[in-house]
Amino acid sequence: MGHDAPLTPTRPGWGQSLYSGAAGVALLHAVRARTGEEDRDALRPWAAAMVKGPIQAAAEACGLYEGAPAVAYVLTFTHTSTATRALATLDTHLADVTRHRIKRAHARIDRGVLPTLGEYDLISGLTGLGAYHLHRGRKTELQDVLAYLVRLTEPTTAEAQHLPDWWTVDSPDLRPSPRWLGGHGNFGLAHGIAGPLALLATALRHGHTVPGQTQAITRICDWLDHWRTGTGSHTWWPDLITRAEHRQGELQRPGPRRPSWCYGTPGIARAQQLAGIALGDHDRQRQAEQALAGCVADDQQLAQLTDACLCHGWAGLIQTVFRAAADATDDELAAHLPRLHARLNEHLDHNGLPDGAGLMDGTAGIHLARLSGPINTTRTAPWDRCLLLTG
Repeated sequence: MGHDAPLTPTRPGWGQSLYSGAAGVALLHAVRARTGEEDRDALRPWAAAMVKGPIQAAAEACGLYEGAPAVAYVLTFTHTSTATRALATLDTHLADVTRHRIKRAHARIDRGVLPTLGEYDLISGLTGLGAYHLHRGRKTELQDVLAYLVRLTEPTTAEAQHLPDWWTVDSPDLRPSPRWLGGHGNFGLAHGIAGPLALLATALRHGHTVPGQTQAITRICDWLDHWRTGTGSHTWWPDLITRAEHRQGELQRPGPRRPSWCYGTPGIARAQQLAGIALGDHDRQRQAEQALAGCVADDQQLAQLTDACLCHGWAGLIQTVFRAAADATDDELAAHLPRLHARLNEHLDHNGLPDGAGLMDGTAGIHLARLSGPINTTRTAPWDRCLLLTG
């Protein structure tokens, strides 16, 4: 199955997009070169496309998946002298970007105003920048992000309702909608509170701590417990909730949504598994693993997957299960991986590859997930730190 595509920009900033542009494809080739799957010749044109033109460095436009952070993240996997010099410059700039965005976030909290998704989420916000600093081992910047996330979990009051401070004022697609006039509570790993939970837990697991961190993890987990539906292998979480659902204390939907990395039960369960491991809470870890195992064994949930991609398709599900299986208390999750890979191959046989070459919505992410087993389980570089899946 080929993974080359024309180096044709489709929008401004295409080269520096880890999500759907050249940066994501460069990451694939860097990882394949590092694991011996190919030589570095395949990487060069994509790396050149990634750094062609000025790198987007404006603080509010810099998220892990776009601009300077995306370029820097990919360069960490290339291991060249040029990359090392560039990273030194980029790290200094990203430290400034992080400080600027944290200052704005604390000022927002001081005003008693609820956040937008882009303030704290993994894709565009401070959780993503924190994931980068954890990846790079930059302790000062990481601790500043962790301290902000601790404050983000502290309760606030809005319109006489006790809302978590991560309750966002915008709609999920960032467009005005009558359904989302009261904002929403987002559970997902990509855009919701599971992202901060995964970062707080992974940092704790590696010995990076700030005051209140364990309490913050517990507060998030308590909120997830409140909105959990079912038990054991029949457990699931919503992708998001409306203000009306929060006010009534119950969901207005019959069952789980698409089992994706970005919004679904798999990503939320992995974040809670990481929390259980970090806290030494074996019951929480096991409950998360049972929920994930039940999800991937449920054909009704799997039938909702309609594409192969990393963000919300088969590749993302496989990568999530692969990482969760490596930390699991038993072999149940690992036993599902061959069948999931077979389902991915079946989907590709019937539908072909996606049109794009990008990491999250194209072929690059599919190929990277296929490196994660069941055959190549020991050879994969930790490229999925940008997904907050690697513990």
